[in-house]
Amino acid sequence: MTAQERILVVDDEPDIAALVSYHLARSGYAVSTAASGPEALSAVRQMRPALVVLDLMLPGLSGYEVIEQLRGDRELADTPVLMLTARREEADRLRGFTLGADDYLTKPFSAPELVLRVGAILRRTRAAPPSGDVIAAGPIAIDRATHAVTVSGRAIELTPTEYKLLILLAERRGRVQPRQHLLQLVWEAAPDVQTRTVDMHVQRLRGKLGEAADLIETIRGFGYRMRPDRASSPREETS
Repeated sequence: MTAQERILVVDDEPDIAALVSYHLARSGYAVSTAASGPEALSAVRQMRPALVVLDLMLPGLSGYEVIEQLRGDRELADTPVLMLTARREEADRLRGFTLGADDYLTKPFSAPELVLRVGAILRRTRAAPPSGDVIAAGPIAIDRATHAVTVSGRAIELTPTEYKLLILLAERRGRVQPRQHLLQLVWEAAPDVQTRTVDMHVQRLRGKLGEAADLIETIRGFGYRMRPDRASSPREETS
């Protein structure tokens, strides 16, 4: 971790914001806070934090609206977001991942787990592949030096987790990647974490890839692979 890594904690409950800030600061991060949706967006634009810890139930704009605006802003779209919320329903979790959250943690939470998840997201974000290396997969081009991704020459914006998932599949093109294996490599998660996280990110990634979406093939009941060529059989639906 570098001294420049700043975490923005967004929560309208002062006690929660203070608790999260305390544990992150103890782990060596610089921490700032915001108590509303509009304040969070303003803070991200001004300070460009390394990561945002985002509550869902906020005044002004909900956490969903905040992440939607971040992902829709070309300059802020790659800001990593960890959602920290009391909303435990699967529908809330899936909506968060669909909108582009990198991780989702529910309250009450374990402080050590929170710090570990923050660290895992930042390690994925900091990963620097060899300079000048471009991976091509059909119409997809991935520049590992700049993390730029294009489809048929059209630039697409990916979250850090989406990028990590895409490049892992591209580097292992033609080889099936089990969901549990993807969780461990992309999310650095324990093997017993629910694999629905992978499915939601693949669904969102396919949506962004557009015409190239069918390159990511579902191997029903097992995992995913990027096809070795576009002449392969049509993609199965996610199980």
